[in-house]
Amino acid sequence: MRLPRDVSGQRLANALRVLGYAPTRQDGDHLRLTTQQNGEHHLTIPLHKSLRVGTLANILSDVQAHFGLTRDELLERLTL
Repeated sequence: MRLPRDVSGQRLANALRVLGYAPTRQDGDHLRLTTQQNGEHHLTIPLHKSLRVGTLANILSDVQAHFGLTRDELLERLTL
């Protein structure tokens, strides 16, 4: 499945709530999310209007590795 090209940082942060991620702090335009599912895991997401494809791919790869999902499984859960 192809990555969407117009995902904002806030939209991604909202989509990650499905996996238990919740904001723990914000520093400027970067949001720190944490989940306790499958053990503790932290992500930092830039709250830009549109995330670069490489940035989005790196964040999703990190989530994939933590939950042991494939990219397609993760994208189906997140419904970006």
